Amino acid sequence: MKIAFCLHKYFPYGGQQRDFKRIALACQQRGHQVVVYTFEWQGEKCPGFEVVIVPKQGASNHARNQFFSRWIADYRMTHPDDALVGFNKMAGLDIYFAADVCYAAKTAKEKGFFYKLTPRYRSYCQAENAVFSTHSATEILVLTPQQQTDFIQFYHTPSERFHLLSPGIDPQLYSSQQRDNYRGETRQRLGLTGDDFFLLQVGSDFRRKGVKRSLEAIAALPLSIKEKITFWVVGADNAASCRHYAEKLGIAAQVHFHQGREDIPQLMAAADLLLHPAHQEAAGIVLIEALASGLPVICTEVCGNAPYLSAAGNGRVISEPFRQETLNQALSASLQDPKQLALWSQAALEYCEQHDVYRLPEQAADIIEKRVKDAATRTAF
Repeated sequence: MKIAFCLHKYFPYGGQQRDFKRIALACQQRGHQVVVYTFEWQGEKCPGFEVVIVPKQGASNHARNQFFSRWIADYRMTHPDDALVGFNKMAGLDIYFAADVCYAAKTAKEKGFFYKLTPRYRSYCQAENAVFSTHSATEILVLTPQQQTDFIQFYHTPSERFHLLSPGIDPQLYSSQQRDNYRGETRQRLGLTGDDFFLLQVGSDFRRKGVKRSLEAIAALPLSIKEKITFWVVGADNAASCRHYAEKLGIAAQVHFHQGREDIPQLMAAADLLLHPAHQEAAGIVLIEALASGLPVICTEVCGNAPYLSAAGNGRVISEPFRQETLNQALSASLQDPKQLALWSQAALEYCEQHDVYRLPEQAADIIEKRVKDAATRTAF
């Protein structure tokens, strides 16, 4: 089969991008040809992938996204494929991977009447409707039950079009064995002693992931704990605003910002706690990576993957509505109780031994193949 994938931008460290890459590789390993449509590809290209760079046209993001959809539709007329799998909402998709929340639900909750009169709102709703309306035939891959609930509520999408995937992390990178192998070596490389606390936050879009919430919680720690903290924030974003905020809170010397890195498994093995107090997070693959690494987590309830942490007993889930004081207290109590951190870590590893947190790419490839075969059968008759 010739399977086409489309996403606006590929860079190596985004959660959506990593899911795309692993699904596309799973299809390629089954002998299928992979074509990728994107505005931009950062980093090394995957051997065997045909990457087609779509030109950018339009004065705004939503105008460029509309052009992206139209350009691909025109290009496919002369370069046909067997299926189009999208990681951004647009018309013409055979399968959509829902790496984001329901836009209609989000704006209903956060925006006022006048926002809904903007071209941006109309464009994004049109793209979402093209995927989820009852008139669409797009199959939908979701990461959490809440995503499915929101989309059905706003679009009345038939439930049989949804496919709930297991999490999908690389077992060769995230496991209890890797934690044992990496922890001491990585902490030594970072200059950490046995008494130091290494806190980690991983994810692009620092505002949405709640980095300033994390900084406030660290600044509120008792001095005896705070002076032992090293906090790394890793993600593709401009850190200027957060760096200034750390300076304002008086903790700048202990906070380090890094662009995407290849050694996240090693950093997770070395860390004592992952912070992820997100304002919005459709799923949060980093939470599952922490779970498989035996790394305790403090996250917010809005994270789609938060129920996995609750089920595993791996840390604290801060309920909504969010209160900064609750996060402050949770972080302080956790760091003052090393036995609790150890229990959370062990519970996470035991959970991953008993539950599937790895098969997302294979499940997605199964659904893609079935969609193509079903379409071929219908055409034959």
